[in-house]
Amino acid sequence: MVKSPQIIAMTISINGNLKSFSPAWVMGIINATPDSFYSGSRTLTGEAISLRAQLMLRQGADCLDIGGYSSRPGADDISPEEEYARLAGALEPVRRVAPDAIISVDTFRASVARRCVEEWGVQIINDISGGTLDPAMFETVADLGVAYVLMHMRGNPATMTQLTDYSDVTAEVISWLAFRIAELRALGVADVIVDPGFGFAKTVSQNFEMLQHLDDFRILDCPILAGVSRKSMIWRTLGCSPEESLNGTTVLNTLALQRGANILRVHDVAEARQCVSLVQATMGASASPLTSAPTPIYHNV
Repeated sequence: MVKSPQIIAMTISINGNLKSFSPAWVMGIINATPDSFYSGSRTLTGEAISLRAQLMLRQGADCLDIGGYSSRPGADDISPEEEYARLAGALEPVRRVAPDAIISVDTFRASVARRCVEEWGVQIINDISGGTLDPAMFETVADLGVAYVLMHMRGNPATMTQLTDYSDVTAEVISWLAFRIAELRALGVADVIVDPGFGFAKTVSQNFEMLQHLDDFRILDCPILAGVSRKSMIWRTLGCSPEESLNGTTVLNTLALQRGANILRVHDVAEARQCVSLVQATMGASASPLTSAPTPIYHNV
């Protein structure tokens, strides 16, 4: 008999309002970069970004994640000034057509994060380095009072593929996240989202091992973000390309939701929203705690 997955509803505070992750959120990716690993996600003009944002929101995106610095191995390094210019060029058209949208900015630089929050009202900072590439990031997030995505990565995008030596990848990533969460809490950061960092300093097999044990990350009592969309763990395993990895992405998103993911970070919003709806319906139909008993709610405020 297959055990029914448990749904744990969590919340974060956005502009002073509690937002629930039940059902799970879909975070739509907008890359204002010329060299992101998936060419279909590159949006380099204001008009293209505006259209992409409007489409994603119509398709059911709960949040838009905008990046100006490609983190794929071998990507060009750019200055903070260039990164901010790319982000501002994307934030302006998005805020013009969707002034109330919840926006996350994908940056590991505290100075860039500050400008995006103060000048464009960004509500979430998504840091691939978990504060390791800029020691000012944690204090900056605490000062700004915004939500923070704490992702696990070793090294930097140029070195991470050589830093994959773990005795137990899931246990070590959870331990690292727990230590960093304690640092954030000590600074007064209330709203922390954890991201295991699929594809960042992990081999393909380690990525699948973490996905298999994703429910172990619930011990951290933080919402869990799963970012597997069109990544190499899919296309290397299937022998295809990122452009051909949508079906594989949906399969892994389904498994992530069943194992406790609260946010899916994706390139394809409509398909992810359908995935959330169907998994939600299945969990309800299987008499999981969603319908059969009260579900614990952890308020990170």
